[in-house]
Amino acid sequence: MASITIIGPGAIGGTVAAWLAQDKANEVAVCVRTPFSELIVDTPGGRIVAAPKIFSSPQQGAMQSGSSRQGAQLGSPQQVSGADWVLIATKTYDVAGTVAWLPKLIGPHTRVAILQNGVEHIERFSPYVDPAVLVPVVVDLPAERSEPGRIWQRGQGFLFVPEGGNGRDFVRLFGHTPLSVNTTPDFKSRAWRKLALNCVGAVPAVLLKTVDINRHEEIVDVYRQLIWECVGVGRAEGAVLGDTLEDEIIAGCRKSPVNSINSLHADRLAGRPMEIDARNGAVVRIGGRHGIETPVNQLMVALLKATVSE
Repeated sequence: MASITIIGPGAIGGTVAAWLAQDKANEVAVCVRTPFSELIVDTPGGRIVAAPKIFSSPQQGAMQSGSSRQGAQLGSPQQVSGADWVLIATKTYDVAGTVAWLPKLIGPHTRVAILQNGVEHIERFSPYVDPAVLVPVVVDLPAERSEPGRIWQRGQGFLFVPEGGNGRDFVRLFGHTPLSVNTTPDFKSRAWRKLALNCVGAVPAVLLKTVDINRHEEIVDVYRQLIWECVGVGRAEGAVLGDTLEDEIIAGCRKSPVNSINSLHADRLAGRPMEIDARNGAVVRIGGRHGIETPVNQLMVALLKATVSE
């Protein structure tokens, strides 16, 4: 049996938590801001339901999903305690909120997987957690949350972790799920490839509308510039990124449903903070260290930051 605690059961964390909970040998808990009664995920293969333990504060006990409204029948609440695995699926800007949970969750044998955007997974948490137990994860999982505990998984999910013992053990957690979870010998290139895709999401977030690039070829040129800048910086960092990556990303965007919304766009629509720094901001910051100009990504950062004060 594996004890697994997910911090941040939003679209990604909630989907992962629900799939992990399908194996009854797993003991799954989630750390939340807003409690919910159960996790319901509509997946490409049908609906799955899970009833993880729910922790709403590092200082409080757990409520059992499905019975959280019946406090008198629960008996003594279970306290937040160490887990075999802690999966961090919070937004990249919420390091402080995430770190508040870790002292109670990390025991002598805990591994910590970081399911976040960007290319700075380890740098984000190494000041607080032994880097030897940190497992960075590149996530490609199209999912949208409609409300706490309710998620639509729109397509197949792919997760990549570095090779090694921690990576292999992480992969084994998902052996019973349809999610494709694999180790990779070149995690850096995987992460930068994902960032090249993510950086184009700034355009619909700035416009506050989805963009049908099949009808707006001039926007394709903007996408290409964003990707080209990201690829240049990634290569300077040692990532291996092919010359056809721009075309591959554009082709994927053309196939996406016109009404699909990326997380940056969704966060702005909802009035939430945005992962500006971890996405386009990272391209600008890291590019600056290499003396690489990234004017289009810099423009996206400036425009998105300006919207925060609206």
